[in-house]
Amino acid sequence: MANDDPFADIPGIEEDLARAEEQLSVRVERRTYNKPVTIVEGFDEDATDLQDIATKLKKKLGAGGTVSDGTIEIQGDHVDRVPGILEEMGFQVE
Repeated sequence: MANDDPFADIPGIEEDLARAEEQLSVRVERRTYNKPVTIVEGFDEDATDLQDIATKLKKKLGAGGTVSDGTIEIQGDHVDRVPGILEEMGFQVE
């Protein structure tokens, strides 16, 4: 009985726990021609599917973007909306 984990049968619980432990930061950079780019960083690349998260963010924001060197880059200044969307996904945002 000591080895019985009551949460073992819940699908995706390890992924949810990993997301809750990650501390993400969101900032805006100005790139070529003074265009804003929203940068999301702080992901654990081994535990998180960055492509999937980037796709969801881009759809919700109606913007383009990419995954580069463990960060998600979204075209435009979305620093006010991205933290709320990430918190809905289960992440902690600074």
